[in-house]
Amino acid sequence: MTASTFADFPNVEVDLPAPEDPIRLGSEAHKALFCDALLRTHDPYKPAVIDWPKLDEATRARIVSLPIWDIAVQTEEKAGWNVRTYGEVVSDPLLKAAVAMDAFEESRHKLVLANMVEAYGIKLDPEPLYRRPKDPEWAFMVTGYSECIDSFFGFGLFEIARRSGFFPTELVDTFEPVMREEGRHILFFVNWVAWWRRNMPFWRRPWFELKVLAVWLFLIAERIGVAGDMEKSDKAQDNNFTLNGSKELGVEISFPELARVCLQENERRLAPYDGRLIRPVFVPNMIRFALRFMKAAPAAA
Repeated sequence: MTASTFADFPNVEVDLPAPEDPIRLGSEAHKALFCDALLRTHDPYKPAVIDWPKLDEATRARIVSLPIWDIAVQTEEKAGWNVRTYGEVVSDPLLKAAVAMDAFEESRHKLVLANMVEAYGIKLDPEPLYRRPKDPEWAFMVTGYSECIDSFFGFGLFEIARRSGFFPTELVDTFEPVMREEGRHILFFVNWVAWWRRNMPFWRRPWFELKVLAVWLFLIAERIGVAGDMEKSDKAQDNNFTLNGSKELGVEISFPELARVCLQENERRLAPYDGRLIRPVFVPNMIRFALRFMKAAPAAA
C-alpha cells in the first residue's frame, strides 16, 4: 500500500492499493481508490480570474442565442446544494472529504457560468428559490444520476461545438476544466453507488434499490417537463433538447451520428482514470441498444 495526502484536506490520508492489486467493489481499497481519483485530480482554477476570450459579434450572438444558460445555471446551483447537504451526513473522513470536494466543484461551475454570462451579456431569467433538500441521500442520487445523463450528451455536444467551430478554440480551452470535472464527478458517483450498496445495512438494500428506480423515474419525468417548458419558450425551437442543441450549434446531425460522438467522447474522457474503477454504463448501454435498431450512418467528421 502507498499513502498520499492532499493539501486542501491535510487531515485526510489515503492508503492506496498497489497498481497491480485487484479491487473488490465495496472494499476499503475500492473506497480509497475512487476518493483518491477525485481528490488527487482536483484543478485549483479560480472562476474570478478566468480571462474570457474576446469574441467577434457574430460569435457572441451565437453563444448568447443558445437556449441552455438558465437551465445550466440553475442546475449547477441545485447540484451544489444537493452534494453539500449529503456531505453533512457522511461520517467517514475520507468519503466526507471527497464529497466536500465534489460539492465545492459543483458550486464553482455555477460561478464559472455566472462570470461567463456577465462577460458576454447573456440575459438570464430570475433564479427560483432554492430549498434545502429534505432527504440528503435522495438529493445526492438525483444529482449523480442526472449528471450521468447530462454529461454523456454534454461530452458529445461539446466536441461537436469544437469540430464545427461554433465554440472558438479559446472558449473551448476555457471550458475544458469544467468538462474534465464532469467526468470526474460521474466516475466518483457510480463508484460510490457500488461501494455503498455493499456497505449499507442489509435491511436497507431493498429500499435503496427502490430509491434508485424512483430517481430514474423522477429524472425521466423532469426531462419531459423541461422539454415541455422549452417548447413553450421563445428560447427554444422544439422539445428535443439534445437534437435541438446540435442544430443550435449549426450542425445538421442525425441521432445515430450524435450518439456515436457521445459514446466516443464518453470513453475518451473516462479513459485516463484507473481501470479498476467502474464507469457509468446505463446511459451508454441504452444508446448502444438503440443504435442497433437504427439505420447505420457515418460518424460525424
